[in-house]
Amino acid sequence: MTGKAASSARKTGSQTAPPIWHRSRILVLIGMLKLLKGALFVALGFGLLRLLHRNLYHLAMRLVEILRFDPGNAFINTLLGELPLVDDHLLRQLSVFTFAYAALDFLEGSGLVLEKAWAEYVTLVLTAAFLPIEVLKSLHHPTWWKLLLILANALIVLYLGRLLFQKNHAPAKRAKR
Repeated sequence: MTGKAASSARKTGSQTAPPIWHRSRILVLIGMLKLLKGALFVALGFGLLRLLHRNLYHLAMRLVEILRFDPGNAFINTLLGELPLVDDHLLRQLSVFTFAYAALDFLEGSGLVLEKAWAEYVTLVLTAAFLPIEVLKSLHHPTWWKLLLILANALIVLYLGRLLFQKNHAPAKRAKR
């Protein structure tokens, strides 16, 4: 456009502003949190693998002593009583699931940070899918931490749902004008 036509276009507002979802800091923040969570699950997976071929009862008793927990506590006794059920096979299975969950977090997080549209859908579906499980688990043993996580995940689902709804319905509104 020439100078006169360009200034005329600016005055009439024919140039459209970039859509609000073009660069969402909230999406990048969610992505960074997913990447951080993925890194924590990788560390947890390696921690589980380090427990292979170890005497878990002895390690747990040392931890109870170091943390100065009451070994006579009913909760501590219940945990210690369940440790013989944890064998190397179960530890390997837990580590595989932990690494798989970390991979999902890395997939979601990297896609959101790189502003990929598919990542918004993947994050919405996976977060919404795990939400009922989190709610059911917290019904049996509610804690403030679990309730905070449920609230955060519910807000992510609502935010992504609204964002994707706006994205998918914005062209239809413009076409009607």
